[in-house]
Amino acid sequence: METRVVEGTPGALPMMLKAALPALPGVNALPGVRRSGDDLPDLVLTRHDVEVDPGHVAAYARVCGFPAKDTLPLPYPHLLAFGLHMAIMTDGSFPFPAIGTVHLENTITRHRPISAGERLQVTARARDLRPHAKGRVFDMVTTVHSAGEPVWEETSTFLRRGRGDAAADRGSELPEAPPTGIVWRLPADLGRRYAAVSGDHNPIHLYPLTAKALGFPRQIAHGMWSMARCVAMLENRLPDAATVQVAFKKPILLPGSVAFGSRRLAESEDGPGYAFSLSSPKSGAPHLAGRTRAA
Repeated sequence: METRVVEGTPGALPMMLKAALPALPGVNALPGVRRSGDDLPDLVLTRHDVEVDPGHVAAYARVCGFPAKDTLPLPYPHLLAFGLHMAIMTDGSFPFPAIGTVHLENTITRHRPISAGERLQVTARARDLRPHAKGRVFDMVTTVHSAGEPVWEETSTFLRRGRGDAAADRGSELPEAPPTGIVWRLPADLGRRYAAVSGDHNPIHLYPLTAKALGFPRQIAHGMWSMARCVAMLENRLPDAATVQVAFKKPILLPGSVAFGSRRLAESEDGPGYAFSLSSPKSGAPHLAGRTRAA
């Protein structure tokens, strides 16, 4: 295992450019850009003594619908780790281009609320490359500590499309939550607004032209924005120690509308907790399915 300490915050835009190069025909064969190997690197990246900027937290809260508080919104530490995730996926030892890798699922466990004044240690690594019905998947695992205490962890599951295995696990089955009459109308610039606070400037989220270049009819919302917006709706019903799990289904085109649904889970459904969803108000097509539970 190789462990590297990352000083400061990795630059978002240079990292995105580095992520895009392996996806460009011709450029992807150049030394330093070409991908080699067929397995995940045994690489751990860590940031020490990470200071949280209250102004940045407030900007994130506004974009995602969280109320102003002295503690971090449950999904917020993902932003502290995003640069580490990109650094791993743009490392020369990583077998796949970052652009074109699909975020399938995300699970976050908050062990306790985190104060905006705490200094944190953030660690990330990729692991468990395995077959999937549509190619291969792997997990990006993040842990956050405060003064040696584990306070937050995340597993993000990504798909690299290719020859699939029909017998492989297709992912988590989450309980259903029909729409409850709440519809959000999402503006065309939502992806740019979330990119400004998250650092995730993937072209598929920004403009119709950049999204079309990568196979989408127009720009799409970030999956982690859709997760955060749902968590914001349920935040006052979550315990201090909570786990939130989501599966991303169909992309949300921008501008567009989504219907939110939630329901309390029964004990027979591994409750207590809530199931929640985002779907198309017109067709009912699912965009996101999720659930919460006590950690």
